[in-house]
Parts: sequence; structure tokens; C-alpha cells
Amino acid sequence: QVRLVESGGGLLQAGGSLRLSCAASGRTNSIYAMAWFRQAPGKERAFVTRITWNGGSTYYADSVKGRFTISRDKAKNTMYLQMNSLKPEDTAVYYCAAGKLGVTSPNEYDFWGQGTQVTVSS
Repeated sequence: QVRLVESGGGLLQAGGSLRLSCAASGRTNSIYAMAWFRQAPGKERAFVTRITWNGGSTYYADSVKGRFTISRDKAKNTMYLQMNSLKPEDTAVYYCAAGKLGVTSPNEYDFWGQGTQVTVSS
């Protein structure tokens, strides 16, 4: 079992920056990839970005490419999402996820955090 705890969400104006963190505990050696998803009100959970835990290979949704950066600190078992140039359409609950497969589908991830709200005002 892997436990994930997100932090760092908040309310800010468009154009601002925010960094989310996701701390992993438990059987972290079973993780192949970790990812960030987001869910806006009335919408399905959407892929944001992914990183492979050992190799650090990254992949981004087109909507965040060039603005968001995913990274991880293996020593701290923590993943980060640096979000710059935020837009109102980035408003959502952001979830971190971990799994043995892990590309862009939520079904490829086995463990989820509780989510953290990010609200971007215009």
C-alpha cells in the first residue's frame, strides 16, 4: 500500500505561480510512475503530467506544457508540481497518483491522494 498526501493548493490571481507537493509513504519501492490529475466542477478527472519514479522521464498534457513542471525528490519520497502563468481554466482539485503502469489514464494508477484545491481568479 502507498499513501499519498498533497499540499500547497490555494487561491491566487491569474498569472501567478504555485507549487504543489505530494508526499508518498508505505511501499514506495513498488511505484513506477507518479502523476498529477485535476478535476474541475462538472468535469471528468483529467491528466496533467507524469514522471517515472526512477528514471525521471516526464510527460505533459498540451494544456500545461511550458507552464507546469513536474519533479520528484527520491530521498524525500516527494513529487512536486510547479505551476507558472496560471489561468482561470487551471482551477480544479489537483490529485496526485502513483502506480505500477502510469501514463495518462486514471485507470493506470493504483493509489490516490485526497486532492488539493487550486483556484485561479481572473
